[in-house]
Amino acid sequence: MEIDATDAIDRRIARRLKALRAERGWSLDELARLSKVSRSTLSRLENAEVSPTAAVLARLCAAFDVALSRLMHLVEDDFAPYLCRRDQPLWTDPETGFRRRSVSPPAPGFAGEVLECELKPGTRFTYENPPRRGMEHHLLLLSGKLAVTLEGHMHELRPGDCLRYRLHGASAIATPKDSPARYLIFLVQ
Repeated sequence: MEIDATDAIDRRIARRLKALRAERGWSLDELARLSKVSRSTLSRLENAEVSPTAAVLARLCAAFDVALSRLMHLVEDDFAPYLCRRDQPLWTDPETGFRRRSVSPPAPGFAGEVLECELKPGTRFTYENPPRRGMEHHLLLLSGKLAVTLEGHMHELRPGDCLRYRLHGASAIATPKDSPARYLIFLVQ
């Protein structure tokens, strides 16, 4: 049985977003200005009235200067040295169907983590800013096709290809209309 995006996860994300905003002493208006997410959407997210999309979470992480994986770790269970697949937290973007499994979640004393991601055919994400500037990424395409654009330079990946980079600026990731993609991302903080 897989762990799926549930109301419980949405509530934990909502509590964590509210706590991050409170820690910084920001009003909803201030966070809306910094993240370019509307005040009403922020309010609905913090009250767990809607599920956040990957694009909105990326904007919020950029405003908070927190990696998305760190944010998700803060709402997931504590560190465990061994995680069988059924216990690896899985989050699904309600808007696009993007699936993100935290294979090896961040933990105290460890600098890296592993994410398994799945995108449906014809999916595209564009990010104006990285959630955390300069973070090291190693993206290994397992199946399908994937186009990754980093600061204006596009890389077309095929199964087995690995793209290593530090994310400093705008990026995009896309699948062609006829092919999904499944890939691993190794993040080093």
